[in-house]
Amino acid sequence: MKRIKKLALKIISTPYLDMKKYYKQVRKLLNLINPPKEPIYKLLDHKMMLSDREIPVRIFIPHANSLPKLLIFFHGGGWVTGNIDSYTNVCANMANETGHTVISVDYRLAPENPFPAGVEDCYHVTREIFYHPEIIKYNPEDITLIGDSAGGNLAAVVSLMARDKGDFLPCRQILIYPATNYDHSSSSPFPSVIENGTDYIMTSERIQDYMELYVPNKEDRLSSYVAPILAEDLSNQPKTLIITAEFDPLRDEGEAYGMKLESFGNHVTIYRIKDALHGFLTNPLATTDINIAYEIINKFLRDKDIQVRNIDEKENYQVEKIR
Repeated sequence: MKRIKKLALKIISTPYLDMKKYYKQVRKLLNLINPPKEPIYKLLDHKMMLSDREIPVRIFIPHANSLPKLLIFFHGGGWVTGNIDSYTNVCANMANETGHTVISVDYRLAPENPFPAGVEDCYHVTREIFYHPEIIKYNPEDITLIGDSAGGNLAAVVSLMARDKGDFLPCRQILIYPATNYDHSSSSPFPSVIENGTDYIMTSERIQDYMELYVPNKEDRLSSYVAPILAEDLSNQPKTLIITAEFDPLRDEGEAYGMKLESFGNHVTIYRIKDALHGFLTNPLATTDINIAYEIINKFLRDKDIQVRNIDEKENYQVEKIR
């Protein structure tokens, strides 16, 4: 069965889509294949006002067991695709699974708005929420940053920016299979880029395409606000949970970032989900992976020891604790 699964993945991963050419079509497709599920949950659309423009956000309120706590969410999509519409189901499920209100940020996308536009939007929204907690009625210590893939990168960078600017400092961050380095070519120092870069749907070539669209200036790719793992100083960062996927090109750099955070005295927990692929959070077929991820996330959010049970003994499903 495992061999058949692997062969199917290889076949699916073979066609190469030129993301630089077709990114607009991919954006439309993502919205089409992710329509909001019924019955609809409670959500509110809002706009964060800046001096010269507005940043749309969508607020998701849990349907039951709501806690006075908040997740600020940055979506994935390689900084090029994805938006608050294509992530509506993910965020609604996140609110209901965690009991937290979720604010999803519709940051500007590349290549129309290359680095640093997207991360600046994420930072400004986060700063406004921390500066004006009375608007949403949450205490700053009850706010957690969270993101998947490129969104995990943005969450990590917002935390670094907050430390550098001295504006505020999140207490917690959750990075789900985050991009933390800029190089996903054959010269990458991380083995997973090569080992998992061709046969597991998300290819290293596509990740490199995303990076080139997001940061066209090669010199900017060396910035820690693009590749946080390059930061010389990672001290004074939030309590961090990193969740990686076994067959993901980004696996090793996500885990290495966590280890580097830990080496600077930060509290870090890293879990790798066995047999999981990049992007499982948005895959409705990856139910087991999603369930395991939320079990880990909820215990982290509640400051409990993470003891992950074997959800599917028939498949010998496991989660490996890296740190």
